[in-house]
Amino acid sequence: MAGKDGGNLKTVRLWRDAALRARKLRSNLRQLTLSCPGVGADPIDDSPDSSPPQLVLPANLGDVEVLNLGNNGLEEVPEGLGSALGSLRVLVLRRNRFARLPPAVAELGHRLTELDVSHNRLAALGAEVLSALRELRKLNLSHNQLPALPAQLGALAHLEELDVSFNRLAHLPDSLSCLCRLRTLDVDHNQLTAFPGQLLQLAALEELDVSSNRLRGLPEGISALRALKILWLSGAELGTLPEGFCELASLESLMLDNNRLQALPAQFSRLQRLKMLNLSSNLFEEFPAALLPLAGLEELYLSRNQLTSVPSLISGLGRLLTLWLDNNRIRYLPDAIVELTGLEELVLQGNQIAVLPDNFGQLSRVGLWKIKDNPLIQPPYEVCMKGIPYIAAYQKELAHSQPAVQPRLKLLLMGHKAAGKTLLRHCLTEHRVEASGEGGDQEKGYSPPPPPPPPPPTSKGIEVTSWTADASRGLRFIVYDLAGDESYEVIQPFFLSPGALYVLVVNLATYEPPQFPTTVGSFLHRVGARVPHAVVCIVGTHADLCAERELEEKCLDIHRQIALQEKRDAEGLSRLARVVDEALARDFELRCASPHAAYYGVSDKNLRRRKAHFQYLLNHRLQILSPVLPVSCRDPRQLQRLRDKLLSVAEHREIFPNLHRVLPRSWQVLEELHFQPPQAQRLWLSWWDSARLGLQAGLTEDRLQSALSYLHESGKLLYFEDSPALKEHVFHNLSRLIDILNVFFQRDPSLLLHKLLAGTSGEGEGDGESSLVMAVPPPPPLSQDLLRATQLHHYVEGFLLHGLLPAHAIRLLLKPHVQAQQDLQLLLELLEKMGLCYCLNKPKGKPLNGSTAWYKFPCYVQNEVPHAEAWINGTNLAGQSFVAEQLQIEYSFPFTFPPGLFARYSVQINSHVVQRSDGKLQIFAYRGKVPVVVSYRPAKGALQPDTLSIASHASLPNIWTAWQAITPLVEELNVLLQEWPGLHYTVHILCSKCLKRGSPNPHAFPGELLSQPRPEGVAEIICPKNGSERVNVALVYPPTPTVISPCSKKNVGEKHRNQ
Repeated sequence: MAGKDGGNLKTVRLWRDAALRARKLRSNLRQLTLSCPGVGADPIDDSPDSSPPQLVLPANLGDVEVLNLGNNGLEEVPEGLGSALGSLRVLVLRRNRFARLPPAVAELGHRLTELDVSHNRLAALGAEVLSALRELRKLNLSHNQLPALPAQLGALAHLEELDVSFNRLAHLPDSLSCLCRLRTLDVDHNQLTAFPGQLLQLAALEELDVSSNRLRGLPEGISALRALKILWLSGAELGTLPEGFCELASLESLMLDNNRLQALPAQFSRLQRLKMLNLSSNLFEEFPAALLPLAGLEELYLSRNQLTSVPSLISGLGRLLTLWLDNNRIRYLPDAIVELTGLEELVLQGNQIAVLPDNFGQLSRVGLWKIKDNPLIQPPYEVCMKGIPYIAAYQKELAHSQPAVQPRLKLLLMGHKAAGKTLLRHCLTEHRVEASGEGGDQEKGYSPPPPPPPPPPTSKGIEVTSWTADASRGLRFIVYDLAGDESYEVIQPFFLSPGALYVLVVNLATYEPPQFPTTVGSFLHRVGARVPHAVVCIVGTHADLCAERELEEKCLDIHRQIALQEKRDAEGLSRLARVVDEALARDFELRCASPHAAYYGVSDKNLRRRKAHFQYLLNHRLQILSPVLPVSCRDPRQLQRLRDKLLSVAEHREIFPNLHRVLPRSWQVLEELHFQPPQAQRLWLSWWDSARLGLQAGLTEDRLQSALSYLHESGKLLYFEDSPALKEHVFHNLSRLIDILNVFFQRDPSLLLHKLLAGTSGEGEGDGESSLVMAVPPPPPLSQDLLRATQLHHYVEGFLLHGLLPAHAIRLLLKPHVQAQQDLQLLLELLEKMGLCYCLNKPKGKPLNGSTAWYKFPCYVQNEVPHAEAWINGTNLAGQSFVAEQLQIEYSFPFTFPPGLFARYSVQINSHVVQRSDGKLQIFAYRGKVPVVVSYRPAKGALQPDTLSIASHASLPNIWTAWQAITPLVEELNVLLQEWPGLHYTVHILCSKCLKRGSPNPHAFPGELLSQPRPEGVAEIICPKNGSERVNVALVYPPTPTVISPCSKKNVGEKHRNQ
């Protein structure tokens, strides 16, 4: 069926009665399916060397009642078809190359009741053949090239179902009005320019589809179709509906999406049997009042209109199960909406809703709930995104407690190493000015040289500071100073969150135009991929070291290159979206006809998803505040100007509507209690410790869960309610946790060795030097100390080269943060949960029984080369060539590759593999006995994308084992990529034949095929790189469809980053 929103509908309610009858009729018939030898790759093969396949009928066909000759590439039916099939009632000829109806079909006319000639090349129907099919009840002529239908069609007096969709029909024959038994008619996707008047005579018609024709209007006489139950008018360019339309009293399902409707007729409410109504993608500015009396309505779609409000009378639609109101301009919802207690789907994303009505928890049956892209403050977005039960708990708590408003904003300082972030943070938050090395304004005459200024402060990693920017209004910034060193790239993304203000710091003294990609462009790509539509302010530091003209030129260059990069990215996305549009404009069968076609074999549904994603990326570009703001930390006026700028941006309600979110007072008190002595100094609290604090805040135990969940989602603390190992603990001391993370990502060997030595001697981190040699004899302790120092030095080397550390060495590194063994164990569980390390030798679900636990940090792997290199190059581990087929899924990242993704992915897949061997850019492992290889290939130039591939191999009969091996790894990667909603990437299945030939540029089949079932009757697919070579369909399609778009599984590493 047609219509862009068809995938959103509950198709189970739209199944045709005729199709059900047909299945029941066929259940007792004798059936036969015939295939030509060697055919099955592509029934429409236009290669010059191809010849029409020949099909020979077997003997003894007299009793066959259903014959399927589809997917054979036939141009003529086999000889003797009519005489051999005396009992035939159903003939299927779909997906062949017929240019006309075969004359032999006429010989079957006395018994034939169903004929399917869809997906062929019919340019005309033989009048004589058609006239002979007088007993025909079902005729499918869809997906052909018919410019017209013959008048003899009207002679098929028994015809009940007719499908002529996806042809080139500009009009229908007058004789069509004679088909008095016709119940189902599909004419969608043709070239009709007006509603065919002949259809008004079809009084028995129950289902009609005239979608995707340029009708521009409907006749008043449409009221004659009183038996009509299902009507599709999607994309018909309708501006109004006639009053006669309201006489279609039998209508149950009505599709009017993608038109130009602004209102419904006043008598529309007479359609009392209507159960499903789709009005999406129209021009409604007001909610159509005429549909409010439709008490039997179960599904209502009003997406992508211009609605500003929803009337209270919507509560009268008591049977409503599905309500889609996304992508409108709705500012508030009526209180009465909570009376729709039967709702199962409620989609509100992309509106302007700030406050949800009270008692929203009454909508407890809602399973599909979408609310993103709204300026929510009550409840806050972090509560709404968790679902209706959490909204109910919030509103219940707000009724128990006084509301509290917390104007607090997360501010992130980003930039290259030595950009001046740390000094800028100190000057901003402490209201201080850096001592000038030039003595300020010089007076005339001699002035003695001032003493050299102290070196500017440098970052110790990632640091967090609270800054009360405006005490009178209680506005507070939580300032994150993100280290610019590449060592921290794997953990930096955890702190990039929606609703934050990003300050990109550039050192203007050292900036040169060729450095833009690394100092500015890459950071903008990273933020845009992680947080679409983020607000970014560009600040240039060290302005005092630049001449006035130099300063102006550098600021203008940054501004110009940002504009060029944004334009280039937007044009690239628009170009890709146009390719999708062109693919959608072609029929699905045409896309399947040639492997050279863009999006070969991809369904309309997947193409619409791809188009929607491109549209999302185009509509959610970064909000970059211009111009570049030059600042010198020695100039108090420039610093104050920057403070004023940050304050004005933060208080702009259209930019940061969530700043004034409303919380229950008890939740705010609970947060404050977690950060008061004595618990503030502890690394973590047990759940019962938090429960006691909850009682002090007025929260009973049953109300604590929702409060902790909000504090977790908003980044105040960490509470993993879905983790068996961590759910009994609350990690509230984020500053200490960040200090611990900093320990692991400082790649300074002397500093690491110092920490290890300090730990062994029982000294704290700041207790001064740790001598390698004891100051007091005797010699034996001296040799022990040297032996210990040597061992610790080996640990440091192993960590920096291979990412390996034993648990007891980790404990030494983390002193004084970690005191008890339980602290260490919890921290290691947390680091695994965040995807930063994994235990090498711990059996799944079993204790280590006293042996030393070793942990691997993949981001530190430097020179370890896995032994899979020979396998990748086409040989097995013994160096001999293998005959197995290779299966390889490749992810391509043309704009930016998420920093730390490969390292975190290496951790996430550990539970799925055994016998792994890790390299810096490659992992070789096994899934059971099946080998898998994960490879990351960085881009070698600006025009080349980064790629990440997942590969396996097996013999063709056992290729299902390779699919079974890589599918969980693909799903884990999709989970991680869900954390990057603004990231553009593509997925492809590489051609096995090309890989076997060693082609440096193998053909790539669209990754969307992974989520589609294998095409019926197709055994092989042509590889476009070599037209004579065919790829088995089992090497392109998995045995069962999988999910290639980000799945709904919750990511675990980003929970604490929202502030």
